[in-house]
Amino acid sequence: MTLANVTRIALIGNPNAGKSSLFNTLTGLNQKTGNFPGVTMDKLTGVWELEPGRNVEVLDLPGIYSIYPKSIDEELVINILANPKHPDYPDMAIVVADASNLKRNLLLFSQVRDLGIPTVLALNMIDVAENQGYVINSLKLARELNVEVAEINAKKGIGVGGLKLAAIKTLKHRYASNDALPLPVSEQLIEDVQKQFGEADPYRSLLWLMEHDRMKMFSEEQRESFDHLMEKHHFESKKYKSAETVRRYEQISEVVERCVINLNRQWDAEPVKTWTDRLDKVFIHSFWGYLIFLSILFVMFQAVFTWATYPMDLIDGGVAQLNDWLKEILPESALTGLLTDGLIAGVGGVLIFVPQIAFLFLFISLLEETGYMSRVMFIMDKMMRRFGLNGKSVVPLISGIACAVPAIMSTRSIGSWKDRLITILVTPLMSCSARLPIYTVLIALVVPEKNTLFGVFNLQGVALFGLYLLGFFMALFSAWVLKKILRAKERSYFIMELPTYKGPRFKHVAISIYNSVRAFVFEAGKIIVAISIVLWVFASYGPGDSMAKIEEQVRVNNPSLTGVDLTNKIASEKLENSYAGHFGKLIEPAIKPLGYDWKIGIALITSFAAREVFVGTMSTIYSLGGEVDDENATIKNRMRAEINPDTGKPMYDAALGFSLLIFYAFAMQCMSTLATTYRETKSWKYPLIQFGYMTTLAYVAAFLVYQILS
Repeated sequence: MTLANVTRIALIGNPNAGKSSLFNTLTGLNQKTGNFPGVTMDKLTGVWELEPGRNVEVLDLPGIYSIYPKSIDEELVINILANPKHPDYPDMAIVVADASNLKRNLLLFSQVRDLGIPTVLALNMIDVAENQGYVINSLKLARELNVEVAEINAKKGIGVGGLKLAAIKTLKHRYASNDALPLPVSEQLIEDVQKQFGEADPYRSLLWLMEHDRMKMFSEEQRESFDHLMEKHHFESKKYKSAETVRRYEQISEVVERCVINLNRQWDAEPVKTWTDRLDKVFIHSFWGYLIFLSILFVMFQAVFTWATYPMDLIDGGVAQLNDWLKEILPESALTGLLTDGLIAGVGGVLIFVPQIAFLFLFISLLEETGYMSRVMFIMDKMMRRFGLNGKSVVPLISGIACAVPAIMSTRSIGSWKDRLITILVTPLMSCSARLPIYTVLIALVVPEKNTLFGVFNLQGVALFGLYLLGFFMALFSAWVLKKILRAKERSYFIMELPTYKGPRFKHVAISIYNSVRAFVFEAGKIIVAISIVLWVFASYGPGDSMAKIEEQVRVNNPSLTGVDLTNKIASEKLENSYAGHFGKLIEPAIKPLGYDWKIGIALITSFAAREVFVGTMSTIYSLGGEVDDENATIKNRMRAEINPDTGKPMYDAALGFSLLIFYAFAMQCMSTLATTYRETKSWKYPLIQFGYMTTLAYVAAFLVYQILS
C-alpha cells in the first residue's frame, strides 16, 4: 500500500499545546521531512499504526490560534483545511488542546469542526489542569461538542490507546459538523458562493468569502468575483470575524461552565501557586533571567567541546587508520587514491563532527522540552526591540544556532514585512551547526587544550562560547543598521504563551537528536563527500603533461631528499601544479592580506556550497600532501604540522587561526541559505545584498584581526 492510499490525519493545535510531542509519540522514528506542495516550508509527516495491519499518515501542521491567518504559516494551514482538493487535505483532524487553558483552545477546535472535517479533541496536559484545581468531565464535554474526546499526556505517551479508539470511531462514523453558522448571514449570500465556487459546508463557504485573497485555490478572476459578492450583499468580513469570535467564546464559556469544575472557586481558595509560577520569578527576572541564560549557554558550549572530544578523536583516528590500511593492501593507482584520499577522507570529514552535532541538539532539545526556550524568547524580546527587531525575531535567531535555512523559514510568523526582511538578512550571522566543525578544528589549533580559565573552564570551550556570542551581537548590530537604512516605521507586537515547565521525555529528545544527525549526515554529508571527490580529481590532475614531469624534476632539483621527505615534496609539487592549485594561486593575491595561502583559498571557494565543506576540503588537500607518520595521521595534526614557506614557522598560528575563525563567523558561505532567502523574498536582490554585506564584513574583520595579531 502506498502512502497516497493511506488515511491522512492532521494534528492541529495552538502553539505549545503539545502537538509536536504527540506527533513524536505516535510516529516515533517513522518520520520524514519534505516541503508542502508549492511552498518552501517544512512538512513533517509520519506513520502511525492505528490498528493491527492498518497504518495512517500523520501530518504535523504549524501551530495556530485561529483559522483567520495573520502570518504565512497560519495561511498555509488554512489553504489545506479549506480546500478538499489540496494534496494534504486530511480525512480527519486531531485538535490537541491544552486542558489547563481549555476555553482558549476550544476556539480553534470549534472552527475546525465547523469546516466539516471529522474531528477528535485530544485533551493534553490533564495533570497540569488538575494541579491548578480544574477537573474536566470529558464524557460530558464529548456530548456537548458532539465529538470523541480523549484525555492524553503527549510527553509520557499516556492515553494513546484511548486516542486510537476515538480516531477509529470518528473515521468510521464521520460525525457531522455544526451546520449552523456562529452568527447568521444572508442565506442568499451563502447560496451565491456555493453556486459560483462549489458546494461546501456553510462555514467553509463563508471562510472562502472572508479569506479569498489568501487562498491559492482561487484565480484572480475568482477573487474579483468574491469582492463583487461582498459588495452586493454589503458584507464586511472584519466586523463579522470580530463578532463571530466573541460569539464563539460566549458559547465556549457556557460549555466549559457545564463541563469543568473549578475546585479553587468551589472551596473559595486562592489560585494554586505552581512550580511554573515560582520558577518564572527567577527565569524571566529582568536581571537573573539574562544571567541564567548566559550561564546555560556557557555550560552548553563547554560540554559540547569537552564531552565530544573523546568520540571525535576515536572517529578521526579510526578514519586515518582505515586509510593507511587500505593504502597498504591496495595497489597504488588512481582508483585507490580516489577511494582513500577522496571518498574516505570526505566521509571522515562528515563523521568526525557527528558527536558535536549530537551534543548540541541534545541541549537544544532539552531546553525546548522543558519549556525553558520559550522563556528565553520572552526575556530577549526587550533587548531585540532596542535594536529595532520584532519580538518574534527571537525565534529565528535562536533557531539559527541549529540551521539558518529553517530559521529563515520561521520568519513567516512575523507580520511586518520590513521586520521580517531584516530578520531574514541577519539570521545567517548566528553561528549555526555547520560552523561547528570549522570552529572545532581551528580552535584546537590556536587555543591550547590544557589551558583553563580560573582553573576550571576549558579555554577552548570559552573560545567557542565567544564565537557564538560574537555572531549574536553582530546580528543585533546589523539589524540596527538595516533598520536605520530601511527607515521602518511600522509598530509590531510580540505575543507568546509561556508553557508550563515539564520534565523532558528522553524518547522525544532522542528522536530530535536522531533527526538532526541524520539531516547533517545525509544532507550536508552528501555535499561534503561529493565536493571532496570532485576536489580530489582537480587536485590530482593538471593541465597538459605537467603532472607527469614533476616527479623527475623534483628528483633532479633535490638530489639529497629521500624516503618520506622526497614523497612529501613530490606530492606537494603535484598539488601546487594541479587544476586546484592553479585556481588557488589565481585567487591568492586577494586573500593574502588575510594571511591565507592558495590551499586555504581552495577551501574558501569549495565551502561556498556549505560552510562545513571547509574541513572536508582541508582534509582532502592535506591527505594529498604526502606520506605522514602515525602521529600526524589526523586532519588536525596534519594542519598543525603545516609550515609557512615565507616564515618557516607553523602556518596555523594565532593570527591566521583567529582570522579564519572571524571570517567564517561572519561570511555567507552557504548556497542553501541564499536559495532560501530568494524563495522567501521572491527576489534575487535580497540574497545578493545578504551575500555582499556579510562577505565584506567577514573580509574586513578577518583582515583587521590578522594584521593586529601578526
